[in-house]
Amino acid sequence: MSIITINGIQKEYNKGVTYEEIAKEYQNQYNSRIAAVMFNGKIRELMKTVKKDGELSFITFSDTIGYKTMRRTAIMLLIKAVRDVGGDKQLKTRVEFTIGNGYYCTIKGDIKVDDEFAAKVSDRIKFLISEKMPITKRVYPLDDAIEIFKKQGMDDKVALLKYRRSSEINIYKLGDLYDYFYGYMLPNTSYIENFQVECYHGGLLFTLPTKQEPEKVVVSEPREKLFNTMMLSSDWGAMQGIANVGDLNNMICEGRINEMILVQEALQESRIADIARKIFKRIDVKFVMIAGPSSSGKTSFANRLSIQLRTYGLTPHPISLDNYFVDREKTPLNEDGSYNFECLEALDVERFNQDMTRLLKGERVEMPEFNFVTGKREMNGDFLQLGKNDVLVIEGIHGLNEKMSYALPSESKFKIYISALTTLSIDNHNRIPTTDGRLLRRIVRDARTRGASAKKTISMWGSVRAGEEENIFPFQEEADEMFNSAQIYELAVIKQYAEPLLFNIGKDEPEYYEAKRLLKFLDYFVSVDSSFLPRNSICREFVGGSCFKV
Repeated sequence: MSIITINGIQKEYNKGVTYEEIAKEYQNQYNSRIAAVMFNGKIRELMKTVKKDGELSFITFSDTIGYKTMRRTAIMLLIKAVRDVGGDKQLKTRVEFTIGNGYYCTIKGDIKVDDEFAAKVSDRIKFLISEKMPITKRVYPLDDAIEIFKKQGMDDKVALLKYRRSSEINIYKLGDLYDYFYGYMLPNTSYIENFQVECYHGGLLFTLPTKQEPEKVVVSEPREKLFNTMMLSSDWGAMQGIANVGDLNNMICEGRINEMILVQEALQESRIADIARKIFKRIDVKFVMIAGPSSSGKTSFANRLSIQLRTYGLTPHPISLDNYFVDREKTPLNEDGSYNFECLEALDVERFNQDMTRLLKGERVEMPEFNFVTGKREMNGDFLQLGKNDVLVIEGIHGLNEKMSYALPSESKFKIYISALTTLSIDNHNRIPTTDGRLLRRIVRDARTRGASAKKTISMWGSVRAGEEENIFPFQEEADEMFNSAQIYELAVIKQYAEPLLFNIGKDEPEYYEAKRLLKFLDYFVSVDSSFLPRNSICREFVGGSCFKV
């Protein structure tokens, strides 16, 4: 017998009982499904068995770990259903990226992806769910795993495992499908209760519940600009022969990474030049409004855009919306009493509109500067007056929100949304969340420029993300242009800076599991020396050595 402590109460269980069996006893105490457990400080999947005494708590779909476990399992279910409907075990499903609450997936093989196909896949998923098909996990020697994936035509996984240091690998099995997933899985198909499959741009859009409402599907509004921007990057990566981490590692080890970096940088510069040309052609534009989530590379982008604007005879003036913060004592508070710097009310919107309106009229205006040490706005004699060829390059998280610039004529504004929209994948079934790329960027930058620990950055990330969901993402489709600042090589560069910071988080820290996950993720990459990077690279905003003041 094993003695398990749950909610402070000890209970006896037969050794060999699964965590799923225990979870069933307590499920009625939780509003959402139990997805995994924490046993003696370690995360355990529900299909695992109890082997000793210990303390146990439950992880649900409402928790980040449980939510990702649900989505990961749903992806395996989708892949299985596509293979079954297509009748071709070599049919390749690639999870490209997320659009709103859905995964956009492409299917390669002798199959037509249309509404009829999407409906058949949806029906097949429902059948697999009703069958409560078990998902099993087994450790295989690396060579055996490679042979399994070769037989299934999963060349992407074969390429990835070529660079794996461990001699073993965990493989999940669902029916006749063997697959590898970066993270935990559910014990059977019945846990996936809510989903939607539809044909979308020649592929499938697989929509799942949100973490906030894990029991129902909320279909997002169309995001065509975001989709087109993501596809542009995805197509470019495929054109360069880099669709996943295995491809990138091959290029690094073959000594071709320097050329690829130069090509990527040239592509970004060409894109920035194109945006500058469009701004120049709109002769009434006086305000270039740049917004994007944390660690998007807004500062480097604004500097590079300003240089391109100068080639058209324009004179750009950078302005940070941060200089319009209200004095610290007037800053709104979060529920926990901390300052909410992310909300619109943290800015003096009225003063900003007054200053911009006066500048638009040709008046001479003294520009404010916010002192982050004293928490006060200061006037330090920085006067500005707009001439015929002058343009303001305004950067801040609320730049796309019309409430931020309500007094300015729409024709005077050119809005740009920027984000690190990672389209590189670990392999075809394991995409890299854009949030992971941005979090790693911020960990490295905060340590370099602010002396902040990785622990502190990770602990604040949830609040930062909540602010983005409320203040940035709802306005992204209103942008005149979108710019993807993600560089296909950057995680191989950031790795060497991020790993020491993450290793410094102790096992007893709440942020340990996120640090461990990120370290495991970075282990897929072969490192690249940052000396290869041009000095104006957006990546240098985070790792250092930029020619700009960032």
